[in-house]
Amino acid sequence: MSKHIVVVGASRGIGAALVKQYAQNPDHTVYAFARNIDRMNSLFTEKNVQCFQLDLASNIKEQFDQFSDKLPKIDVLIENAGFLVNKPFTELSHKDISTSYQVNVIGVMENIQCFLPKLNPEGSHIVNISSMGGFQGSMKFAGLAAYSTSKAALCSFTELFAEEYKETTIKMNCLCLGAVQTEMLEQAFPGYQAPLSPAQMATFIEDFSLNAHRYLNGKIIPVSLTNP
Repeated sequence: MSKHIVVVGASRGIGAALVKQYAQNPDHTVYAFARNIDRMNSLFTEKNVQCFQLDLASNIKEQFDQFSDKLPKIDVLIENAGFLVNKPFTELSHKDISTSYQVNVIGVMENIQCFLPKLNPEGSHIVNISSMGGFQGSMKFAGLAAYSTSKAALCSFTELFAEEYKETTIKMNCLCLGAVQTEMLEQAFPGYQAPLSPAQMATFIEDFSLNAHRYLNGKIIPVSLTNP
């Protein structure tokens, strides 16, 4: 069955792999969003992929209004964008902390507000991509205070949204990902070799996003083979 799928944070890593994964099905149409539009245009040559520039750091509604009329009813919305800073706690600046929360939490919430009228009323699934660093009770790592706490807030938002919209056809779940060999992982853990590639994780997320909302809503799910 054909689906209209949005991937936010699509210019690299897991987001880019997800776009490629979805696009393998010619019946799907994939809408890729990221700040780096040139990178996406060079990465995605598939005919069923459309690229749009979106920066979650500011003025999200103004950006959204520029392309909203080009979007159909959306079946799957993947909120994958993320910002990571790796510094000792005492060295974190106000900008480090505020940017982490703006991109990882506030921007996601504002972006979902914009997309709500575009979601398919017959049923849609929003999947927030968090981190094991934001999963309650998991192992935590020094230097990631801004990143991991903002990803924990994304988990809480997922539960609150699902409660508020539980009587609707919109379902939301959150995946807390463990180590995947991406540029962001290298930034957090230089030299560490993850057991999974972005393409491997994308295969899992694709299946989850297309099917799990029939059984799950408001769930925070750890997806991890290792804690680095």
